[in-house]
Amino acid sequence: MGVPKRRTSKSKKNMRRSAWRKMDAPAIAECPQCHELKEPHKVCPTCGFYKGKQVLAVENN
Repeated sequence: MGVPKRRTSKSKKNMRRSAWRKMDAPAIAECPQCHELKEPHKVCPTCGFYKGKQVLAVENN
């Protein structure tokens, strides 16, 4: 099994550990049918529409 030749410096270790903070939050768009927030290019979980067509049958509770 391979063994590191040099110890990883504190700087490199901290850069690796802080990489998750650099990620962006997922984008959110408004559904044109029900005007609820949803992810773009995905079916609306509230009304079941995608690109103006009913794709999912959603029960009203």
